[in-house]
Amino acid sequence: MTPITAFALLSLVVAGLYKLYRRSTRTSVAHIAGPEPESFVLGNLSQLAHGQAAEVELQWLAQYGDVVRIKGLFGEDRLLISDPKALQYIFQTSGYNFIKQPARRELSRITTGKGLLWAEGDDHKRLRKVMLPGFSGPEAKGYLPVFSAYAAKVAEGWRDILASSGAQSSVVDIPAWISRCALDAIGEVAFDYQFGTLESVDNPLGKAFANLLLDTFGTLTDGEIFSQNFLGYIPDRISQLLGDYMPSKKLTHARSTAKLATGVAKELVAQKSAASLQGKGNRDIMSLLVKAYVSENERVKLNEEEMFSLMRVVILAGHETTANTFSWMLLELARRPEVQKRLRDEIGQMERTVQSRGNSGYTVSDLDSMPYLNAVLKETLRFHPVAINTFREAVRDDVLPLSKPIVTTSGEVVSEIPIPKGLGVMTSIHGYNRNKDIFGEDAHLFNPERWLNGTVKKSISVGVLGNLMTFSGGVRSCIGWKFAVVELQAFMFELIGAFEFLPTPESQKIRKEPALVMVPTIEGQVDKGAQLPLRIQVASKDEGTF
Repeated sequence: MTPITAFALLSLVVAGLYKLYRRSTRTSVAHIAGPEPESFVLGNLSQLAHGQAAEVELQWLAQYGDVVRIKGLFGEDRLLISDPKALQYIFQTSGYNFIKQPARRELSRITTGKGLLWAEGDDHKRLRKVMLPGFSGPEAKGYLPVFSAYAAKVAEGWRDILASSGAQSSVVDIPAWISRCALDAIGEVAFDYQFGTLESVDNPLGKAFANLLLDTFGTLTDGEIFSQNFLGYIPDRISQLLGDYMPSKKLTHARSTAKLATGVAKELVAQKSAASLQGKGNRDIMSLLVKAYVSENERVKLNEEEMFSLMRVVILAGHETTANTFSWMLLELARRPEVQKRLRDEIGQMERTVQSRGNSGYTVSDLDSMPYLNAVLKETLRFHPVAINTFREAVRDDVLPLSKPIVTTSGEVVSEIPIPKGLGVMTSIHGYNRNKDIFGEDAHLFNPERWLNGTVKKSISVGVLGNLMTFSGGVRSCIGWKFAVVELQAFMFELIGAFEFLPTPESQKIRKEPALVMVPTIEGQVDKGAQLPLRIQVASKDEGTF
């Protein structure tokens, strides 16, 4: 190590330790109960990163209540929160006063650039304003034929597998198919572009985005946990340089994907810009972005970096979350044949209704009118939220209100918690989604019936769909949640209506792998990426189904 390198590293450590010292002198939350840290250096962070997604935090929430004090690097206090009123305050009442934690913001920049997931304040408002028209309710409904068509391609591929095998059933890897299906769908509806990943498993873009988050953020070593979190304690310019150039096997995939996606974005921008100048621009999302790129209105104008970043956001968020959510849904249905049959019967009834009226196809209104289909969808989103946590930091001294009093370590009962500027807040999406006061005493079980029998309470508004936190809430709620719902409904209608899904020996060993999102993997085979092998067979048709 050269003297210059050693001095640079020493400077980073000093800067980080000084920031930690400043934080240690602020208002304390040490009176909030929580687990003992495993070590002084990593605090509880190693416990959270290892094991299965949300496994440890659900244990802590059950033991200590809806607000838990945990330790970050070098003993720094943080809060783990699932209390509904506190979450409502963080995301809605005081949304822009709780910014992304710096380390997480840098990880967002590495994976998707300086776009919607990275921006704060006025920049975030501007980017949401630009993108919202492409993800509105009417726009999302208009995408249904595309979602249905790509799901039908998957069905065709599965029928070909069954036909070529000569057997009544065959095992398929669900994420491998659904990830490519969702990526092709997002390419067409967002960019009017044919990615073609269903036709070719060797498609460069498909291969680049496959397992991107798992490769980058899964199975972290203690050293990687430290380095990813330490990014929040050093100046932004230095953390960005480290993110871009620091030797790291974990970051190699993210960097190469960013380069490839930016190249595709440049090609699309050139095409869309030419079409816009000729008055031929479409209503796809990319056309809207190009209009903002060439706009002279500063309130909606995008720069080049933002343009390319937004494309990466749409591709990653638009297919990764959908593919994983649908995979978890099929796993639950394979485990519960009675739920699967009831859902398939309802789909068959709708198929007959559509046929009887002579329409060319089903509509979003048809899908929305199917109570059990939507109950299964909401229950999957509740029980298997793909996003595990969000990470926020208070920009000022504040007070968090609580929906249920907690008992401090001194025995005091409190209904609100004073928090200092700079305090890190980790929200537990799984913890909130399993709150018994909202979702019933059996909230720890997968039970679609809760959405039909009045079990779910909505006294405190938190999320955008079913009062769930799965799509977050408030000013940073998922901009594409309506898009995702229509896509999942279409996948359910086309695939669950056509096939029966059965467990396999491998599906009994599925892990909920934490990698910013919750990925299905097979125990002992994490290195092979997302996997969920299920046995499929053509659904039997009786008098009760179409």
